[in-house]
Amino acid sequence: MNGTAPPVSIHLDAVTWQANGREVLCDVSIQAHSSRIGVVGRNGSGKSTLARLMAGLLRPDRGRLGIDGIDPARDRKAALRTLGILFQNPEHQIIFPTVCEELAFGLRQLGQSRDQAGDEVRRILARFDRAHWHDAPVSALSQGQKHLVCMMAVLAMRPRLLILDEPFAGLDIPTRRQLQRQLDRAGVAVVHISHDPADLEGYDRLFWLDRGRIAAQGPASEVLPRFTAEMNRLGELDDLADLAG
Repeated sequence: MNGTAPPVSIHLDAVTWQANGREVLCDVSIQAHSSRIGVVGRNGSGKSTLARLMAGLLRPDRGRLGIDGIDPARDRKAALRTLGILFQNPEHQIIFPTVCEELAFGLRQLGQSRDQAGDEVRRILARFDRAHWHDAPVSALSQGQKHLVCMMAVLAMRPRLLILDEPFAGLDIPTRRQLQRQLDRAGVAVVHISHDPADLEGYDRLFWLDRGRIAAQGPASEVLPRFTAEMNRLGELDDLADLAG
């Protein structure tokens, strides 16, 4: 990741969130001040819920949450200027039929005029060498290209923090590397949430989420070997009841 990205402060104090009477996250506490923060865990461990809480798309049932001093669920205007999120499936993020409309939407939400947003859209497309995509229908793009559209739309808003909710899952290796290279050049702090240890190697601060609770935390060099060893141990078991849902 780009070491020049300014660090951000993440503060979660005993955050709990429930769905249908079941605790998806329970007493999750995170304190971090870094430009490279990772969250690792199995499928079903609550990672996506944590991403949406950090982005302000959900509000904790109990506990407190702050990103650089703001509560993203209660102060949506400040959240729009502070952070962005990339989902695993770009279809859950893209809402407009053309690339230029998709990129302009967030800018208009920030209060830019139509002309200002149009100028910024052209700037971000040129920055990514995709000026020819301006009027392209999103439906004609590949999955990897749709991921890039989502990334450009978020980065056009110039957030201080980008929350990555497994955005590279299911993509082939060349596409993953190309998208990662674009992120590295963006100079923005990231919270990267993934089940794949390879995504999080070298991160300053890593949190292992297991069954909705923090199982371990520390530098990636310390936490990832423990996580990998436990995943390998579970994989050797014959008890299929432990399969992730």
